[in-house]
Amino acid sequence: MAADVEQLTAAVQVSNLVRSFGDRPVLDRLDLSIAPGQFVALLGRSGSGKSTLLRALAGLDHDVRGSGGIAVPEQVSVVFQDSRLLPWQRILDNVLLGLDGPGARQRGIAALAEVGLAGRERAWPIELSGGEQQRAALARSLVREPQLLLADEPFGALDALTRIKMHGLLKELCARHRPAVLLVTHDVDEAIVLADRVVVLDGGRISVDEEIELDEPRSHRDPAFLRYRYQLLNALGVDAQ
Repeated sequence: MAADVEQLTAAVQVSNLVRSFGDRPVLDRLDLSIAPGQFVALLGRSGSGKSTLLRALAGLDHDVRGSGGIAVPEQVSVVFQDSRLLPWQRILDNVLLGLDGPGARQRGIAALAEVGLAGRERAWPIELSGGEQQRAALARSLVREPQLLLADEPFGALDALTRIKMHGLLKELCARHRPAVLLVTHDVDEAIVLADRVVVLDGGRISVDEEIELDEPRSHRDPAFLRYRYQLLNALGVDAQ
């Protein structure tokens, strides 16, 4: 169910959400609220329900059994691990996919400039590196001015240096556009670097819901950063010693 964000006390409101595959429950009466403009990272072991929750919020789980309440804004964008650019469309056409009307082309050009791809409007996807393709995917999402940005491990396929650069870009873009964000990730450090709040799923329910209170820029050498890492790794069942 979708609702205008101005009518919601939160940008996302999930209540008593159940999702099952066959007889196996993946989300078990889950409750979650995300404030407008808040950046939430979602952690959990494989099979904990992270992607299932994201797909439910995106309205992409039509064939899954379930119940419960979901309220999200009208304007929702999704970024996946692969950029999902259409190889037969030039980059600007990919960014503008399904978007038309007065000024759309200029908005697309401006969005590409925001992600560092000015002048690449007529490039083909194959001509871009993996990081550049993800930049184009971000431009495609943000050109629609979403009230909610859903990101499913968007940097998982990138090398370490490119990931760090993309972290900085995503933080900058989110500070500028102020969507609510739900980022699914398996990387604890990525969650701490990016998020205002980290949620851990375990057995289809939330086991940890922690505000991240760190100075910017966030440093792995900060003792508080290390304390958050230790806490979250323990919640994931990983030996942090």
